[in-house]
Amino acid sequence: MTECSLTSLEAVEAHSVLPKDWRVDLGDLSSLDLTLSALELIRRATSRLPQDVITALARGRASEAEGSRAANTLGTMLENVELADRHVAPLCQDTGTVIFWVRHPFGASQRALKQQVRQAVVEATNRSWLRPNCVAALSGKNPGNNLDPFKEGHPVIHFEEWERPEVEIDIMLKGGGCENVGGQYRLPDVTLGAGRDLKGVRKCIIDAVVKAQGQGCAPGILGVAIGGDRVTGYEKSKELLMRRLDVANPDPRMDEFEKALVADLNTLGIGPMGYSGHTTVLGVSVEEMFRHPASFYVSISYMCWSSRRMTLRLQNASPAIFE
Repeated sequence: MTECSLTSLEAVEAHSVLPKDWRVDLGDLSSLDLTLSALELIRRATSRLPQDVITALARGRASEAEGSRAANTLGTMLENVELADRHVAPLCQDTGTVIFWVRHPFGASQRALKQQVRQAVVEATNRSWLRPNCVAALSGKNPGNNLDPFKEGHPVIHFEEWERPEVEIDIMLKGGGCENVGGQYRLPDVTLGAGRDLKGVRKCIIDAVVKAQGQGCAPGILGVAIGGDRVTGYEKSKELLMRRLDVANPDPRMDEFEKALVADLNTLGIGPMGYSGHTTVLGVSVEEMFRHPASFYVSISYMCWSSRRMTLRLQNASPAIFE
């Protein structure tokens, strides 16, 4: 199987929780309500894999030997994609940590928007579009609704006020298995023989993928932040996972570096789910940040093959746009 056929957009719309002629009103931002549109964003993101990821999986399947474990595994992944889309069911039983980036014009209340997004997460959990994945760290107690009741740390919501007269919401569902195999390196690293340059960064990335093997549900997608501090580097590395696989890095030097990395990593022989093969990663996204002179961090976020991400765009008096 080298192709994957998703249902039509008409079929997707037929299951929408938004009323048929729904339009957003951005005329009065103080009364803006994102609850329903955020719920629809969650529904689509959990069940419909982005086309660029599907294309990369199909390309990987075509590169593997017919009948091999790698080929069969990638074929099963593509069948899973079709079934989840057709039945509006989660692509993976682990619907992950739910991460949002909300960008809005001046005048919207972030406190109100946060409560609306959290309400959408609760409703999506009630409808089994999200698995209850939020538990207390020590006791493991699960509130059952995907909300951190005390610190409001889950879902994770990043806010940004911008000058555009529209609202944009990105969502990422970050599985626990792939989260576990991310890593952060402090250069220079004597063990790796990695210095404070791109060669050193390359050694860190290869080391992280070799250590992961198939445990992050390979083939993986990597977000790599060079610089920053321990917090901002990891935040940026996750944000980079939102970039489409078919979009070139705007920095020509980094674009060349990414392409070479993908080629090198796919010679490691790890393959899908660690079963060996030519498809260990689907893509790598790298960005350079500023840093303190005394620190040089390489932060790596690993995303599983089921890279569930989607963007919702809301313009005044217009229907919601899902990309």
